[in-house]
Amino acid sequence: MKLRFVANCLRIELEWYEQIFAITTNSTITIPLSHITNITNEFPNIQGHAIRAPGTHIPFVLKAGTFYTCLGKEFWYINQNIQNYLVLTLQDEEFAKIVVTIEDSQEWFQRIREKCSEDNVGEFK
Repeated sequence: MKLRFVANCLRIELEWYEQIFAITTNSTITIPLSHITNITNEFPNIQGHAIRAPGTHIPFVLKAGTFYTCLGKEFWYINQNIQNYLVLTLQDEEFAKIVVTIEDSQEWFQRIREKCSEDNVGEFK
């Protein structure tokens, strides 16, 4: 998985095998920075039950794809071997939340917060 900034957007680019596990044909998720309402790198708060549709869940190994929770439609791609979370809460987007694990989550956490502050976009809670 690769993250990058394109104009005033954050682009999440999935590798081919990540697309297979997430059961999606979309190789990218593009989010305008102004639609990010909160960002954290803490373990995601899992509330209640989630309906996986479509996606893959292998307990204690992988959770990938689209999940429906009490908060709405969410995209998850977490590898249980990597404990570096990046959690984005969104507004006016297809997904209410995006949860991923990436090796450099702390760096991306800082970069996204700085970019949103620079551009005066996003209203972090």
